Amino acid sequence: MNPAEQLIQGGDSLLLMLPGALMTPQHMVQAGLFGALAERRLSLDLVAPDLHAEGADNRIALRTLEAEWLAPARQRYRKVWLGGISRGGQLALSCWAGQVGAVDGLCLLAPYAGGRLTTNAIVRAGGLAQWIAGDDQMSDPDVRLWHWLQSPPKAVPMFMGYGDRDRFADGMGLLARHLPLPRCEVVPGDHDWSAWLPLWQQFLDQGHFPVRA
Repeated sequence: MNPAEQLIQGGDSLLLMLPGALMTPQHMVQAGLFGALAERRLSLDLVAPDLHAEGADNRIALRTLEAEWLAPARQRYRKVWLGGISRGGQLALSCWAGQVGAVDGLCLLAPYAGGRLTTNAIVRAGGLAQWIAGDDQMSDPDVRLWHWLQSPPKAVPMFMGYGDRDRFADGMGLLARHLPLPRCEVVPGDHDWSAWLPLWQQFLDQGHFPVRA
């Protein structure tokens, strides 16, 4: 099994939180994600697996995520949520949208929506419904994600947010318009912890998980 940071506190729900590119699970600990959860005493366990060794093609990472993490978690927990930051958020969203593995909720912190080549093509086509991806493009994980979103699976509870100065904000705004979100949170900050940590705190305070007795 891939290395991971874990906060196991006897919760009946689990959140698998995937790090972004060039980020390790330890970076998430140092930034305060695990501490913020521990302070709130929620009935939620948190695991941050490191899937970066699986390479750039997220098909392999998705298979590993399902086989090594999601499937075993469903045997232990009542509910299993999936989340991620930046590229980790894209992978989490791809897992749900591509129906690779069943999840009970999503937490997406500045999820990478793909390169501008793909998002601009969607805008030029007149929107996602009109956009058509060629077979020769389906090796690109960015293209596959948007293709899956044309016929998304059943909606689950979903949180998404990003910083107002995020360099990928245009793509994230486009993504938010095509997801079953109650709202997309936009906070002061860039594509870094100045936005991600406040968003994480907002997510934890939304009442998805009860406080431990």
